[in-house]
Amino acid sequence: MDSLTAANLEFRRTHPGESAARQPVHVVYGGAHLFKSDVCRKFGALAERALADYAPDPATFALAMGLAPKLAETVHARVLEKLRREPVESFCLDFEDGYGFRSDTEEDATASSAAHEVARGLTDGTLPEFIGIRIKPLNEESRQRSFRTLDRFLDALLEKTHGRLPGNFSVTLPKITVPEQVEALAIALGRFGVERMELMIETPQALLLLPSLIEAAHGRCVAVHFGAYDYTASLGIAALNQRLLHPACDFARSMMQVQLAGTGVWLSDGATNVMPVPIHRENVTPQHAAENRAAVHRAWNIHYQHVRRALDHGFYQGWDLHPAQLPARFAAVYAFFLEGLDAASERLRNFISMAARATLVGDVFDDAATGQGLLNYFLRAMNCGAIPAAHVPALTGLSVDELRSASFAKILEGRKAAV
Repeated sequence: MDSLTAANLEFRRTHPGESAARQPVHVVYGGAHLFKSDVCRKFGALAERALADYAPDPATFALAMGLAPKLAETVHARVLEKLRREPVESFCLDFEDGYGFRSDTEEDATASSAAHEVARGLTDGTLPEFIGIRIKPLNEESRQRSFRTLDRFLDALLEKTHGRLPGNFSVTLPKITVPEQVEALAIALGRFGVERMELMIETPQALLLLPSLIEAAHGRCVAVHFGAYDYTASLGIAALNQRLLHPACDFARSMMQVQLAGTGVWLSDGATNVMPVPIHRENVTPQHAAENRAAVHRAWNIHYQHVRRALDHGFYQGWDLHPAQLPARFAAVYAFFLEGLDAASERLRNFISMAARATLVGDVFDDAATGQGLLNYFLRAMNCGAIPAAHVPALTGLSVDELRSASFAKILEGRKAAV
């Protein structure tokens, strides 16, 4: 019995279940040298301009994205509201692929200037809900430069903010090959009081070592991101075939899910590398304008389909690389939650009314596990703006506070105590 209890408690430690904390639906990656404290506002304005230029009305918006026409008006309106209120949920200042290899003098200067902009954003209240940096890999070629950038950035940031870090600040580690790289970063972050780190799965070695990598993070790992293009390259797949939907990527994502299920670590899909940008920029003729519109619509549709597929497969976060990708991101997320809203609402209300016992709604049988899934569905939908918080009680029979508890046990205990 003692050994069984020890094993059970260890499993509970490593598999606490899905976190009730808000997970961003995306992370925007941008070169650290380009970051400014008001980047979120600028991204929102540019995304809104792209909508005005290429999808100014719900019908065109639905056609461009591949969105069901019946959802067009609701999704279009909520996407516009999102772009004006919170266009960027998470931003990562990139010192790796989005920055490149530069002289030590230049990267030192960028680390300091980027820290200054983050500090200004913290003071002005213009930072997104989640923010962080991605350093270079901790392999032999770049480990010294990587730690040097990390030290300079954090030293400068903490000096300018008098020791205060932004909320939900994290450091992302790319191209991991051995657990010692993760542990080294965890130790370094501990010295600065940074509690959150995120890992990139871009090599087959990292994919097979995932549980060891999480353990090496010493409780700091909050998210794991899939890097499709580096991963397929590491397998020897030709550049022409390196794409987000390659079968090798499907295998890797499934492996990530299997190994991280129940750990509370968030999963994030990779980026769509087709940008929704016009192909003609000068002396634009009517023919050029039509070609620009077609190019943007094609890129939006590709990104929309990538996001929807990820959501269908249980990846609720992904990467965006360009402001004009934001409309497709939010359109896909909102459509995903709204398409099944009526059925999910009925199932959840019925489940609550039956005090979380197994129930049957139509031909769908719900037990405690699927009931928890319904609760998580509405929590994610509310957090991202697909469903306004004011609509939650009528849809679910729950208060917003009950929904945010993310626990049927807590909800039922609270209602029993009230009675």
